[in-house]
Amino acid sequence: MKVVLVTPEIPGNTGTIGRTCVALDLELILIRPYGFDLSEKSVRRAGLDYWKHVRLSEYDDWAAFLAARRPRRDQLFLFEDDGAGGTVYDPAYPADAYLVFGKETRGLPPEVLSGLEDRTFRLPMRSPHIRSLNLANAATAVVYQAMRAWLA
Repeated sequence: MKVVLVTPEIPGNTGTIGRTCVALDLELILIRPYGFDLSEKSVRRAGLDYWKHVRLSEYDDWAAFLAARRPRRDQLFLFEDDGAGGTVYDPAYPADAYLVFGKETRGLPPEVLSGLEDRTFRLPMRSPHIRSLNLANAATAVVYQAMRAWLA
């Protein structure tokens, strides 16, 4: 299983997600452009001294990622506040899944979502006072749900 961050903006979120990836032995894939310098202390701070253990891959854009990885449609799980495919609890996640998250302020861009609306899922939120969750919190919740069958 792999975590994909498309144009992340906040280094602390990326560092925290990297730490989760290390804890669960997952690859972290980053799609440029970033809203920060990957060498920033804040990325490493959020990942603490674990950042050196992150299995990190980087791609210049979504098209480069697709060309290099060639993921099957059924491997792609995109996460948005209004995911049309249902909640994170609905799909059965294969071991080779790509869990795809967008930037903190705007989510996934249209070129990523196009044609994959049914592969887009959401984390349920019960309160009307919250528009979205912090990216690091959302990604961690999704990853643990997706790996539930293997973590028991």
